[in-house]
Amino acid sequence: MQHFTSSLLKIGNRVNTESLDLLYQQYSRQVLSTLIRLLGEFELAEEAMQDAFYAAMQQWPVDGWPEHPVAWLITTGRRKGIDQIRRRQTARRYADEQLHLQDEAEPELDPTAIQDDQLRLIFTCCHPALSADARLALTLRELCGLTTEQVAAALLQKPTTLAQRIVRAKQKIKAAAIPYEIPHANELPARLQSVLQVIYLIYNEGYSSTSGTQLLNIQLADEAIRLGRQLALLLPEPEVHALLALMLLQHARQHARQNANGDLVTLEQQDRTLWLRPMLDEGLQWLALALTKPPAGVYTLQAAIAAVHSNATSYDETDWQQIQGLYQLLYQQWPSPVVALNRAVATAMHQGPEAGLQELDALSSHKAIQNYHLFHAAKADLYRRSGQFQPARIAYQRALALVQQEPERRFLQQRLATLPN
Repeated sequence: MQHFTSSLLKIGNRVNTESLDLLYQQYSRQVLSTLIRLLGEFELAEEAMQDAFYAAMQQWPVDGWPEHPVAWLITTGRRKGIDQIRRRQTARRYADEQLHLQDEAEPELDPTAIQDDQLRLIFTCCHPALSADARLALTLRELCGLTTEQVAAALLQKPTTLAQRIVRAKQKIKAAAIPYEIPHANELPARLQSVLQVIYLIYNEGYSSTSGTQLLNIQLADEAIRLGRQLALLLPEPEVHALLALMLLQHARQHARQNANGDLVTLEQQDRTLWLRPMLDEGLQWLALALTKPPAGVYTLQAAIAAVHSNATSYDETDWQQIQGLYQLLYQQWPSPVVALNRAVATAMHQGPEAGLQELDALSSHKAIQNYHLFHAAKADLYRRSGQFQPARIAYQRALALVQQEPERRFLQQRLATLPN
């Protein structure tokens, strides 16, 4: 396990708020995952984690930074959780658990077990007893620490609906005593699709944050890739290999996707010499492995699209006809408005902006896509490319009204400002 203090800001034995904030951002989900295993309940673990971080804020400035901060937080959180159970011992539903935890010795915090706790949490949240929407919402909320609003934006749903779904999912996990474990080998295939979808949504949040001041969350993307590697060892199936390929091929562009000021750089403008060639090569190897067992699934097709981009020496040399065909195959398997949006952009690049705009117009009847800022941003770009500046201006303004991420907002504002009058 990496040394947890390597990236934290320290001055002697003093601890500042910035360093604790960074620790929370980087490791709170890891702490929570282990506390759920140790305490056996989502809400209790969440409260215990917050209590542990509060204790750190009080103690570390006085006592100094512990050698292993995450282990300290997990141990302290467990003790805080047990204290809460003891305070509630008059409630019957906690009585048995309280007696069990009182007699249990302090667990040894094995680094490998701590890392595996996040994979266990994914499988718990993706249990088939939960609805598909609930699995996604719960995992993004608990494993990634996204707010309800961020999860709703990622899933194109209302925050109030998501909040209710998450609460019901937690209640069902508790009522049905869903185990906190990685399933047996014979149960893995039935759980695979939900887990793949969740890992990729985690990666997407790292690849492009739904809101906030940063375009990328490298640590979150790295974590999704780590989980993908673990899953590939557990279940070496083509779609697992393809998902890992897809994440690696996209993640290899990380240094070219923003400039020194943190501004977004489009694929068209990226310096491809900044793409990480070893990561691209590894992604292509995983894709080749996935392609040995047809038919191609949704992640294999998406990885193939990413591979076409990675093999192009420049934007102008991109094989847009092949990408358009791959998106058409993907849409046949996964007829979502977002896939249709990407297909329309590929059509525009291959056949011209008017052809792409026709496909986007056909999407206008989808209510969810109307609240998706990238739909309006794509329309604005195609109007701009075709010289229709007034419709482009309206579409950019609509996209700006919906966007929640600052680098994307700045990009859209710059594009809007450069439109001819």
